[in-house]
Amino acid sequence: MPLRLILVTVAAAGALAAQTAMQNSDSLPELDLSNLIGPKPEPIVGAASVIDGDTIEIHGQRIRFNGIDAPESKQYCDNAKGFEYPCGRRSAEALDAFLTASRPVQCTFVTWDRYHRIVGDCRRADGASVAAWMVQHGQALDWPRYSHGAYAEQQAKAKTAKVGMWVGSYQAPWDWRAAHADGVAPSSQPLGIINRKLVAQSGYSCEPRRYCSQMGSCDEAQWYLHNCTWGRKLDRDSDGIACETLC
Repeated sequence: MPLRLILVTVAAAGALAAQTAMQNSDSLPELDLSNLIGPKPEPIVGAASVIDGDTIEIHGQRIRFNGIDAPESKQYCDNAKGFEYPCGRRSAEALDAFLTASRPVQCTFVTWDRYHRIVGDCRRADGASVAAWMVQHGQALDWPRYSHGAYAEQQAKAKTAKVGMWVGSYQAPWDWRAAHADGVAPSSQPLGIINRKLVAQSGYSCEPRRYCSQMGSCDEAQWYLHNCTWGRKLDRDSDGIACETLC
């Protein structure tokens, strides 16, 4: 067979494969070249630092949990009363508390993402799946694009129990990122500034900052706890109740 014919045949086959991959790109993870070549990392074990609700760092290596997606750090959701709250920060806090209860964390490599972070399956020292726990407690969503429904059962339980994000309404993290991809500040309240809807409904404002000694009632203290970026300081023992001398 002439060399020219061989080259044409190979090129045609390559073009067909590329077209097929592009047509099915929505179902494929965003990989980088190192997924196809090079050694795969060994499991990583150690104390984890929480970056956000679906990303941790161990020994300086960022690890993204496989198959789930948590609210972004700057993302807000609505609670059962329609008040906005920082669901991204709540998700990270829940993850931190969960990991602290049984150390160290072990993560098994699955793939690399386009930012060259490890995408892995992580478990606590007691064997509990981090991703499964986050979804079952409403702090993250099953991401079918990558999980193929692996956490659908846990998500159904969270939805039925109305825990975490399921207590009110939210925007899926992947949709939130798409809506804010241009770098514009989120439409929900920016740090330290209360949303107009909340002011109208409650009469409270996150500015100036306040202390328990300045609260007029338990309800007021609880409002600041759940709606202001600095509100956590009102709950010194982290039991979910602000200014316990009032409550």
